[in-house]
Amino acid sequence: MTAPITLGLNLLLGIAGGIAVGGGVIALFIVLDMVPRLAQLTSSYDKVHWYEGAMIGGSLLGTMSDFWNWRISSGPVVELGVGLFDGIFVGMLAAALTEVLNVLPILAKRLQMTHYLFGLLMAMVCGKVAGSLFDFFVYQQ
Repeated sequence: MTAPITLGLNLLLGIAGGIAVGGGVIALFIVLDMVPRLAQLTSSYDKVHWYEGAMIGGSLLGTMSDFWNWRISSGPVVELGVGLFDGIFVGMLAAALTEVLNVLPILAKRLQMTHYLFGLLMAMVCGKVAGSLFDFFVYQQ
């Protein structure tokens, strides 16, 4: 009797976690205006659906490849292409975050928290570093 309960609980937690993470990623993309900004910079408003489909398809493919441990044995040319596309994505995300970071000083000024702005930024940086170190040294072992 405990096996079906455990399976149901694992299924429920997995679906809830997936919805939470997926919602967070989509909220990040919406807040950063990545797709409209990309269409604006490239003057390709008619291809917005292609950008959205590529984001959804890429995240789905990435999730499936990570979940089932897919491995691709290919040459350095394919690896170079994958690395190039990864670099383009990270660069675009970093550029979008740079534009959004201007929100923090404005928000701190309106909430009268300018004295705590440095602490807020340091908390964000330390949290990211601590999470990365935990993932590298503990979780990946």
